[in-house]
Amino acid sequence: MKTNFSLLFYMKKQKNYTKGVVPIYIRITVNGKRAESATGRSCEPDRWNGKSGRSIGTKEDSRSLNSFLDQLQNMVYDAHASLIKAGHNITANSIKNRFIGREDKSQTLLQAVIEHNQKVEALVGKEFVQGTLNTYKVLKKHLEIFLPFKYNVKDIDMRNVDIAFLNEFDYYLRSEKSCANNYTVKMIKNLGKIINICFENGHIQTNPFACYKGRTKKVDRYFLNQEEIQIIADKKFVSERLDIIRDVFLFCCFTGLAYSDVQKLEISHVNKGIDGEQWIIKNRQKTNVRSAIPLLPSAVTIIEKYKNHPASVNRGFVFPVPSNQKMNEYLKEIEERCEIGKKLTSHIARHTFATTVTLLNGVPIESVSQMLGHTNIRTTQHYAKILDIKVGADMALLKKKLAII
Repeated sequence: MKTNFSLLFYMKKQKNYTKGVVPIYIRITVNGKRAESATGRSCEPDRWNGKSGRSIGTKEDSRSLNSFLDQLQNMVYDAHASLIKAGHNITANSIKNRFIGREDKSQTLLQAVIEHNQKVEALVGKEFVQGTLNTYKVLKKHLEIFLPFKYNVKDIDMRNVDIAFLNEFDYYLRSEKSCANNYTVKMIKNLGKIINICFENGHIQTNPFACYKGRTKKVDRYFLNQEEIQIIADKKFVSERLDIIRDVFLFCCFTGLAYSDVQKLEISHVNKGIDGEQWIIKNRQKTNVRSAIPLLPSAVTIIEKYKNHPASVNRGFVFPVPSNQKMNEYLKEIEERCEIGKKLTSHIARHTFATTVTLLNGVPIESVSQMLGHTNIRTTQHYAKILDIKVGADMALLKKKLAII
């Protein structure tokens, strides 16, 4: 990065100065920001040229002082050149510290990420959930591949992480990794959180993330309608594993539970609610926000079906749910056999609960938000477009009534 660099020798008089010699200081300026240091020498004001920053006269003491100042000037230029050669960030303080022999406090990018991840890991279950830690671990893996790929280095000084670096990382994720826009922006924002911490701790002088312009795009969420839910429910499977996954998927459709929540759904989470009926009351794995869900008859029937299943009883869980990878693999098989034409995932079941099962049946959006365990109702309002179907149906009934009058 191009920098405007200059230095100046000047006299620094004390407030109570009356007469006598005055100490000489050196001022280093980079892009308008200054760093100063005492030279250890002094001079009488009437023998000092402020424009040239040198002593006036040809006497031995003047020549000796000017020679010393020339040496200091060359040392500053050398410090500036060595920083450029090392690829370090050029600031007035970094030049001053190199010039006086003091190591400038610095931190590398991967060091910052590792330290951050260690702190997050220590707080998993308290302030963070495992999913948050996993996201930052993925960020670290991306950076470990990106740095050698783009810059041919294993790590980089935090002071060299600028807006150009963020834009290159953004482009890398989109082009080399074929990541979608929202995933890419989320990764950069996660990196931005770590950069903010480094800025607050003084490891970097400016915050490049403040200039990042990435924006997430609204994604249309598809869901299953009532007919498609019934097709899946009526399908007969010879394989027990597909039968279990189908039931777990339908249970998510009737409760809105995410995969991580249904996988770790304990028997103790199913209790009598305020109305005396069965409810699921638990904190969400992702946000640790409490969600309370009254169970529909279809959901209760599925629970009863696996009440004595050995795989779930031995673990203390309601269902014998496999890994997320296996779950999605089996859901793909169910999708092909049911010929629905929509990709089945555990998250689609959550969308189905929010739309087909609740919103389209007149459940207020505030209640849906609470059952989904959303921290902000605006997250639930992403489904507002789906409400147009409900509004259209209601208005169709009104038109029929008005036509009779």
